[in-house]
Amino acid sequence: MPYRHGPVLRPRWWGELLGGLALFGVYLLIEAKPLPSREMRALEGGDAILAFERFLHLDFELPMNTWLAGQGWLRTAANYEYAITYIASALVLLVWVYARHPGHYRQVRNSFAWVNLLALACFWLFPVAPPRMLAGAGFVDTVRLGHTWGSWGSPMVENANQLAAMPSLHVGWALWVSVVLARISGGRVVQAVSAVHVLVTLAVILATGNHYWLDAAGAVVVVWAAVMIADVARRDSDRIPASDAFFLHVETPAAPQHVGGLIMLDTSKAGTVPTAELARAKIAAKLAGRPEFRKKLAPPTRWRPWRWVEHTDLDWNWHVPAFDLSRDGRPGGMSALHALVADLAGQQLPRDRPLWRFCVVTGVEEDTAAVVSLVHHSVADGIGTINLMLDLFDSPDLTSALGEVRRPGRLKQLAAGVAGIAQLATDARPEGQLVTSGTASRAFSSLQLDLDDVREIARRRDARVTDVLLAGTAAAVRRLATGPLPSKLLASVPLMAAEPRAGMAGNVTAAVMVEVPLGDMPETERLAAVAKASARLRTGTRAIASRFVQHTVANLMPPWFHSWFARTVYGGRFFNGTVSNMPGATWQVVAFGDFPLRTAFPIIPVAPGTPFVVGVLGWHGSFSMTVATDPAFVADADAFLGEFRKTLDEYRR
Repeated sequence: MPYRHGPVLRPRWWGELLGGLALFGVYLLIEAKPLPSREMRALEGGDAILAFERFLHLDFELPMNTWLAGQGWLRTAANYEYAITYIASALVLLVWVYARHPGHYRQVRNSFAWVNLLALACFWLFPVAPPRMLAGAGFVDTVRLGHTWGSWGSPMVENANQLAAMPSLHVGWALWVSVVLARISGGRVVQAVSAVHVLVTLAVILATGNHYWLDAAGAVVVVWAAVMIADVARRDSDRIPASDAFFLHVETPAAPQHVGGLIMLDTSKAGTVPTAELARAKIAAKLAGRPEFRKKLAPPTRWRPWRWVEHTDLDWNWHVPAFDLSRDGRPGGMSALHALVADLAGQQLPRDRPLWRFCVVTGVEEDTAAVVSLVHHSVADGIGTINLMLDLFDSPDLTSALGEVRRPGRLKQLAAGVAGIAQLATDARPEGQLVTSGTASRAFSSLQLDLDDVREIARRRDARVTDVLLAGTAAAVRRLATGPLPSKLLASVPLMAAEPRAGMAGNVTAAVMVEVPLGDMPETERLAAVAKASARLRTGTRAIASRFVQHTVANLMPPWFHSWFARTVYGGRFFNGTVSNMPGATWQVVAFGDFPLRTAFPIIPVAPGTPFVVGVLGWHGSFSMTVATDPAFVADADAFLGEFRKTLDEYRR
């Protein structure tokens, strides 16, 4: 079927260039990490294909190759056709569609990316040597015979992968160009010229000894699959973006991936307490405008990604439960609330229903109630979760609090993205994994400080609030953690990586790794070292690159590959723990019309294979901090925050 018209909006050209570089980076990664015995398996694969063709009596490559080898100028022309035209035609087509048919461009670009990703997977898993490399088969390497400059096999590209005969990307790219032209322009002359190019390319790859005709057949299958995948992805409007599905792939029973907030409510003036019935009525009134509350997951297949589907039959008793912490008429206290949060945060949200809970908690302290809001990370990140909560309370979202984000120019963004990809590839890895229990058991605690006081500490030490948070976390880890510790703690620090917008559902953050020293030193020196190391948080290059990989490149991956990719790059093998500093509301928020918020604490998931997460919300003048730790690493979360406070006292001296 023809490509459907979409919004006539061109993507940023620098992002497309960055995508091309990322695709080339995948090729380089495959080249750098071949499977064992690649050359031997490639030669065996080539022999097997040739033997099969001989069995069918369709092994006509050798006569064509022998004939072309003696043709002089025609042989040279064929070599150059082999080296140039398939690349030129594909690039010219992409530029033409981008400039003249922007409504088709994204789907065309995606299908081209799929052609290459599928082919690269074949090259990696099933290497095949071309006929010219088979000893004793009688083929002539026409490129080397004619000393063709710049062609595959010539000295200029000697290091190119020559064990990638199946499928033939030369035929694949030429055929893809023909398919796209047929779907967009439909002109007979254009289609005729494109068809001739495909046939000439087919003849050239066989006569030069670079491919078997079965390689061309494989290219037909790859192009068909790539175009179909791009079509299905475009038609699937409820597809979960890769940056959100990432957290579905990495979630394990020991590491549930939901974010949320612990919201402390002042009940002194209302003369009553909030109820689950009140919360249910408020959420029900918001359902029409909030699809996040009424959609559940449709499981993926190996090729079809996660999707959202409607689920209107909500189990209100589960989604909005009530908890009373009082015992014998007396409040249960913050310790009971912390235990409840730890228990709720350690439970996976069932995937047969919308992925959220809004728990109303009474009996906390005198004139104090709470709400525990939990949303799966695939629905929203920390900022998005806060905005969902604020919407329930009829309060403005955080767009204004985040302030204006000044985006660099396109060239600067492209340069930053390229630099960021290089930086991500060369960033340090943890010296070792910290102690974990391998369970979802958590110790949880909270701490509320004066935000201006923490800012003043940071200012006096020529640091930032995030630096203070990182250094104080390292101090607490050093003093309380069980097991051997590395010399440096590698912390994952989430940063805003997209422009703030109303609503902010989905994930708009990216993580940057910061090395924090754990050695024996004065805490003021540790803070100074962190302030120096965290400069990478302010360059923006890693955040741009990380966002691009997570949001753009990952959207081109099939679900099985994206799942492997997500589990490979996220967790204890890449960092030791998460430290997050997020902005919150700077104004007074009132819940349900009667209950002023005293503050809101963040609830952040522990990444797989890591034993702790520390989070802060700057909320209406408060530095509202939480910590969740694996008890095998730090058993007492209250003690962890106590050590953090002691470290602040050392910074004040």
